[in-house]
Amino acid sequence: MASGSAIQIPSRLPLLLTHEGVLLPGSTMRTSVDSPRNMQLVRSRLLKGTSLRSTIIGVIPNTSDPTSDCDDLPSLHRIGTAALAVQVVGSNWPKPHYTLLVTGLCRFQILQLLKEKPYPVAEVEQLDRLEQFTNQHKSEEELGELSEQFYKYAVQLVEMLDMSVPAVAKLRRLLDNLPREVLPDILTSIIRTSNQEKLQILDAVRLEERFKMTIPLLVRQIEGLKLLQKTRKPKQDDDKRVVAIRPARRINHIPSATEDEEEEEDHDDVVMLEKKIRTSSMSEQALKVCLKEIKRLKKMPQSMPEYALTRNYLELMVELPWNKSTKDRLEIRAARILLDNDHYAMEKLKKRVLEYLAVRQLKNNLKGPILCFVGPPGVGKTSVGRSIAKTLGREFHRIALGGVCDQSDIRGHRRTYVGSMPGRIINGLKTVGVNNPVFLLDEVDKLGKSLQGDPAAALLEVLDPEQNHSFTDHYLNVAFDLSQVLFIATANTTATIPPALLDRMEIIQVPGYTQEEKIEIAHRHLIPKQLEQHGLTPQQIQIPQVTTLDIITRYTREAGVRSLDRKLGAICRAVAVKVAEGQHKETKPDRAEVAEGEDCKEHITEDAKTESISDTADLALPPEMPILIDFHALKDILGPPMYEMEVSERLSQPGVAIGLAWTPLGGEIMFVEASRMDGEGQLTLTGQLGDVMKESAHLAISWLRSNAKRYQLTNASGSFDLLDNTDIHLHFPAGAVTKDGPSAGVTIVTCLASLFSGRLVCSDVAMTGEITLRGLVLPVGGIKDKVLAAHRAGLKRIIIPQRNEKDLEEIAMNVRQDLTFVMASCLDEVLNAAFDGGFSVKHIVERLNSKL
Repeated sequence: MASGSAIQIPSRLPLLLTHEGVLLPGSTMRTSVDSPRNMQLVRSRLLKGTSLRSTIIGVIPNTSDPTSDCDDLPSLHRIGTAALAVQVVGSNWPKPHYTLLVTGLCRFQILQLLKEKPYPVAEVEQLDRLEQFTNQHKSEEELGELSEQFYKYAVQLVEMLDMSVPAVAKLRRLLDNLPREVLPDILTSIIRTSNQEKLQILDAVRLEERFKMTIPLLVRQIEGLKLLQKTRKPKQDDDKRVVAIRPARRINHIPSATEDEEEEEDHDDVVMLEKKIRTSSMSEQALKVCLKEIKRLKKMPQSMPEYALTRNYLELMVELPWNKSTKDRLEIRAARILLDNDHYAMEKLKKRVLEYLAVRQLKNNLKGPILCFVGPPGVGKTSVGRSIAKTLGREFHRIALGGVCDQSDIRGHRRTYVGSMPGRIINGLKTVGVNNPVFLLDEVDKLGKSLQGDPAAALLEVLDPEQNHSFTDHYLNVAFDLSQVLFIATANTTATIPPALLDRMEIIQVPGYTQEEKIEIAHRHLIPKQLEQHGLTPQQIQIPQVTTLDIITRYTREAGVRSLDRKLGAICRAVAVKVAEGQHKETKPDRAEVAEGEDCKEHITEDAKTESISDTADLALPPEMPILIDFHALKDILGPPMYEMEVSERLSQPGVAIGLAWTPLGGEIMFVEASRMDGEGQLTLTGQLGDVMKESAHLAISWLRSNAKRYQLTNASGSFDLLDNTDIHLHFPAGAVTKDGPSAGVTIVTCLASLFSGRLVCSDVAMTGEITLRGLVLPVGGIKDKVLAAHRAGLKRIIIPQRNEKDLEEIAMNVRQDLTFVMASCLDEVLNAAFDGGFSVKHIVERLNSKL
């Protein structure tokens, strides 16, 4: 551009049709190409061309290329810009297109359109030549006066910007080094102008016209900047600083007043954020970090990705409750009443909460305890955590840890990662807005482990009272005090919790409920809740305690009350149908239902017949209120009973005994079956048994073989060697369930003793205990859950190890009164208690024959 005569464009140019912007000589424009003719021009001319001449194209503004190459070309703009294609970038998303970077060379005029396909080609005449500037008919004085006036305004505009910005300094040098004739086109492309104004400058072929049309545009931009400087607050030279940031990001135009107003609002937000940081009660270390970050934020352009990350970080730091807490309600009597109203039984939990309240009354700065409630599902571990928060008057937040396998969920992500965020602990504190909430870490026994780390190991710092006063989240990177948080973890079993994590928590066992407790819970909490959820009232439905007991024993067999709650919901839905039918229409009795109603007359009294849900009159007419739910109504609504008392039937032949097992879902009764047959002395074990249980079976058969003469146990051929030509098969039903543990030892011994003696085991006896090779009975765990399982199954006598006698104190008195406990320290006592009349020992006196 230093010499116009050096620009010689071809007389025939391929035409690129565009309507997005106007390219002026000396400026650069990026345009997208996706129409058929323009795409063909790029493929055939620019991408396949090998000479510099092939990269020169004609850019026609204000003209749209038809979407189909079958359509005719529209009328072309008369004046265009010869351009050099500097860069071509292709992409297939969201549709095939090219992006061109073109630099304007000079103006041309279309003389004749030579062809339209595959892309338009025209014969052109070059308009911008340097000779026309030197051989003007106008006087040099007049043109020189316009040029000087234009130059003066251009310099004034540039000097209003910050000269420390490289782009502004470069523009100032261009004003001195470039010929005056090319400056109107360059400055018009930089300042904020409309496409129509740029089109007028492009059409101005004469230099005098170009100067006259560009000067008002410069004056308008200068006046806009002056007005902006007056309206802005004169603070730290913000008028220059903010305006100067724009050219650094957007070189080819000067900012308008609207954009600077938006940036002013952002600046005010940053000032407000700094004020919040200084007035917050965060720690000294956190305040130091935040002030350093806010200083960086002020110097950072908003277009940088780190700007949003830093701002989000500072907003989080301000929102965290560094020193904000709620006041505890420490009235023990009111807390006891509230806990009793919310939950029935659970005496251990209530006692521990009241102890915490009592100590808090005596010492204000007590650290929050780390409790872990361990028990089967459905016993109320999560709900009691919510009740504890309500009792203390604290905020409650639940964190579900089931399936979490990334330590970043606990400790957060470092801010160097894209999309980083704080961990669940810090995020929960931000949600509740106080630093002493009740945090419920639900299902802590179901934490996973992956390549992203071990979240259980990350919890060690959170749940350690000696460390959590300075918990450091990776996102915050400063210490936060968690010592006032009351952490409550829940688990179904402690077997899957790492020992180091288990050691940091205070374990409180939450066993299953007895039948009496379930009845009380149903009538105090579950039934009122279901009636409210289904829009029913106690005047419309009655569920007697006898019916509730039938649901518990015949339709649910669980440690908790979730299945019981679902069954009660099914009953309420059935009653809701009857009530709705009675309100809207009268139904005629169905013959089958009438016959069923007549059959029921043999089993229920006359008064109950008029109120039963299965009564004929209730089906024929709107039901009389309240609707009574009896056993027959249960069968109609819930179907036949799912569980029957089958214990006595399964113990009708030798070789069967009942054991007690513990599972994460509560205690269960377990049948052990044995049979013998002719063979080679092999012992077969089935039922998905673990290694420990297999070893217990081998221990049992070894002890019986060594004591066969003592108990007169023989195989089918009458030999005291029980495995002589005899195979034994031990089976544990429910083969799809994996079983393991040493507590089945006494049950296996009793089962095999029954098999070889031909005697039946008492049908009301269950047992548990580990055995040794010497016949001792060792203690086992889960006694309370096992006893409750036996009680649910209707058993009357339970054989447990002598050293487990202390565990019976945890069992409710009414359950202990229904059962008879036999304490056994050796297998002799177990066998005597398991068989009617005892299991006698035959004392054989052997004569000693002298060899002398």
